[in-house]
This record gives sequence, structure tokens and C-alpha cells, in this order.
Amino acid sequence: MKKQTILFAAHCILNTASKVVMYDDAEMAAEEALRRRFVHAALDAGVQIIQLPCPEFTLYGARRWGHTADQFDNPFFRAHCRALLSPALIQAREYIQHPERFSVLGFLGVDGSPSCGVKYSCEGAWGGNLSGRQDLSETIASAKLVSGRGTFFRVLEDMLLEEALSLPLEGLFAPEPERAMGLIPGAGRPNPSLP
Repeated sequence: MKKQTILFAAHCILNTASKVVMYDDAEMAAEEALRRRFVHAALDAGVQIIQLPCPEFTLYGARRWGHTADQFDNPFFRAHCRALLSPALIQAREYIQHPERFSVLGFLGVDGSPSCGVKYSCEGAWGGNLSGRQDLSETIASAKLVSGRGTFFRVLEDMLLEEALSLPLEGLFAPEPERAMGLIPGAGRPNPSLP
């Protein structure tokens, strides 16, 4: 029997419809190209992908505004993340307990996300009502890419430590494609059938 390779992936790796609406065409195209390359390489390598739930979509739906990690770093959002991650950690533990049948590659997030960022997240001095603000442009401009995990992956890291599970956490990030691609054995080379 061939050993099965398992990867847990942020929801939008397989379902970009869950993402907050973005308006930077170049950034979106670069992320989409890497996402497609990654998914094709994972499938070609026989990797079984377990889709994590999206904490933002399941809390705020499809019409939400973009948020920052600062906004999500509160006990209510963290509790929501914990509830969503518990089934995934039970699954991970079960797969790990059968190393003769399964190999768990780790968890893949999406860098830049305030929730699923692994190496990079988004921070900014956001909050409050939008109407009547004199500093709205400056507030929006305060959002920036910073080093550090998004809230969902911070909670995931905490839960992995609590469960004594040692699994890699990596992020899909167009400027650093080798990080995500490095999770898949032999996937460093591009798929010739993709643009």
C-alpha cells in the first residue's frame, strides 16, 4: 500500500471565491498564478489536500471589508478560530498516529492575509465608523505588510503546541514561491502545462 501524503491548506487555496474582494490586478494575477501552480503540483504529486475553513468568510460572509490582523486579535475572533481549527487538529493527530500509511506535510496559509498569513500579515490602525472621518485616507494607507502570522495561524500555532504536534507552517506568497512549492516533494520545477 502506497503511503498517502496529506496537506492542510487555507480555504482560499482551493476556493478563491471566499476571499475579500481585491483591486490590485497585478498582485491578484501573481497570487493566482502561484496558487494554480501549487495546486497542480500537489495533485500531480498525489498530495491529498484538506481544506481548512475560512474564519473571515464564516464570520463576516462574502460582502465583508478587508481587515487587519490588529482587528482580528481579540478573544472573540480567536475563539472562532479555535472552534474552526479543532476538527483539523483531530484529523492531523489521527493521520500522524499512522505513519505507516500517512505523511503529513504541514499547513499552508496565504501570506499577507490578516488571518492566514504565516510569515507576513497585514496590520494597520483600522477601526471605527467610516462616515464623517477626516483621516480616512491616512487610516486606509496605514495598512501594511508586516512580518508575523495572521490571527488564524497564530491560534493554529498555539493549538499545535498545546497538542504537542510538530508540523511545518508555510505560506503561499507570490514574491517567494519556493516556500510553498518546497512543501511538495519534487515540486520545485514548474508544470509545463501551466502558463
